[in-house]
Amino acid sequence: MKYRKRVGLFFLNIFFILICLLCLIPVLYALGISLNGHNDLLSSNFNLIPQNVTFDNYRCVLFEKPFFLWFKNSLILSVFTVLISILVAVPGAYALSRKRFGGRKMILNLLILLNAFPAILSMFAVYRILKPVGLINSFTGLILIYIGTMAIFGLWNMKGYFDTISEEIEEAGEIDGAGDFQLIWKIVLPLARPSIIVTAVMILIYVWNEYIFAVTFITSSGKYTLAAGLYALQATDYTRNWPVFSAASLLVSIPVLAIFFCIQRYMTSGLTAGGVKE
Repeated sequence: MKYRKRVGLFFLNIFFILICLLCLIPVLYALGISLNGHNDLLSSNFNLIPQNVTFDNYRCVLFEKPFFLWFKNSLILSVFTVLISILVAVPGAYALSRKRFGGRKMILNLLILLNAFPAILSMFAVYRILKPVGLINSFTGLILIYIGTMAIFGLWNMKGYFDTISEEIEEAGEIDGAGDFQLIWKIVLPLARPSIIVTAVMILIYVWNEYIFAVTFITSSGKYTLAAGLYALQATDYTRNWPVFSAASLLVSIPVLAIFFCIQRYMTSGLTAGGVKE
């Protein structure tokens, strides 16, 4: 039986390694293009492994294009969206998880409906709302749009997490004399830390990669985000420079990948690990 398990585990690992390699093909493809010294992606001379390796494409993105301006704009949008969305979603999720009040199910169903509604279909209505108050071509308007979308997502994501935290832990804290604020700040929030971190990162990834609203509601090139900047790299050239575009795409993905690797342990950590001992 042990031999069979080892063989089965071996082939299972091989299977997952092959899946990982398949998922890496687009990344390796983009990397090969970004290191190519010639813009021959659509020609018969193109090779996945470039014969003329160069880092000029990365130099062009970093020093000849306003990459750091786009980075700063995306960072501003991401930070404010994540902070406000989490500040709204955490207390809302806790209240809907723990409290029982009239209209609770109706609110939950309404939030599901709003979250399921395609955001792109509301673009015209959102434009009509933001235009009279001067929030077109404004970070404030874009942040409000992102919060309206991601606060609902964060609320639902963390509500499920709060539902799994045993109420006995909170009851034990009350018996020990903890007040409502201490109960939430010192007991509930530390237990919910994995969910809060993962939710915040998922909101960050959404804002970092969001394209439709960014190019629709931001009209000034000085306020372009990274996604809008990538579009501008290709939209303004008659002969599209695919190596530069690939280099920029890989540079855009590096911060998100770094953050994701830093929070991996929270992805699989127990929701209430160590909270209750036998």
